[in-house]
Amino acid sequence: MESSSGSAPEFDYLFKLLMIGDSGVGKSSLLLSFTSDTFEDLSPTIGVDFKVKHVTLGGKKLKLAIWDTDLTYHFAAGQERFRTLTSSYYRGAQGIIMVYDVTRRDTFTNLRDIWAKEIDLYSTNQDCIKMLVGNKVDKEGERVVSKKEGIDFAREYGCLFIECSAKTRVNVEQCFEELVLKILETPSLLAEGSSSVKKNIFKQKPPESDASAGGCC
Repeated sequence: MESSSGSAPEFDYLFKLLMIGDSGVGKSSLLLSFTSDTFEDLSPTIGVDFKVKHVTLGGKKLKLAIWDTDLTYHFAAGQERFRTLTSSYYRGAQGIIMVYDVTRRDTFTNLRDIWAKEIDLYSTNQDCIKMLVGNKVDKEGERVVSKKEGIDFAREYGCLFIECSAKTRVNVEQCFEELVLKILETPSLLAEGSSSVKKNIFKQKPPESDASAGGCC
C-alpha cells in the first residue's frame, strides 16, 4: 500500500535494507518486482543502486530504502577502494536479504563461504534482521538446492527464510513484508529507524560506478 502525501509526517520509520548474493541470482529483478510490480530479466548491477518504496505495515507508515549491489567482481579484482564501498553499504542497515538461485548450487554455498562472512565483518548492528531467499522457484525442474537445505541454513544462521520467484512474483511481497515486520518487532532497530532520531541515509549517496572497472563476473 503506497503512503499518501499530506500535512502529516510522510512516514513513521525509515529502514535501510540490503540485498546481497552472487551475480545473476535475481536481486535486481526481485527489487524491481517489489517496488514496481513488474519483472525484467536485468543485466547484473555494477556497483550500487537503491530504490525507495513506501508501505504501510503493522499500522505504521514506512519508507524503505532498499540497496542493491553486485560487489563480486570488485572483490575478485582486489581493488581496495571497493572495501570502502562495502563498509558504507552495510552501515546502518536494519535488514539484509541474502539471495541465492535454487538452480545454481554455487550461489548457495557462497552465502556461507563469502556473504555471511561479509555480514559479520561489515554489519554495524548485531540485531540486524537477515532473510535468506531462494529465488527462481519458477524453474522447479532445474532445482539443485532443496527447500530443506535452505531451511537448515536459515536455522543455523538465525535467518528468516522464504523461496520466491521474481518472474512470477510468488512470495516477493511476503519476502519484504516478513523482514520488515520482524524489524518492527525489534526495539533497537525501531529506535534507529524512528523519524525523530533517524540519520539521513540519503546523504550517503551510493558511490558512482567506475566505468573503467569493466564487466562483471
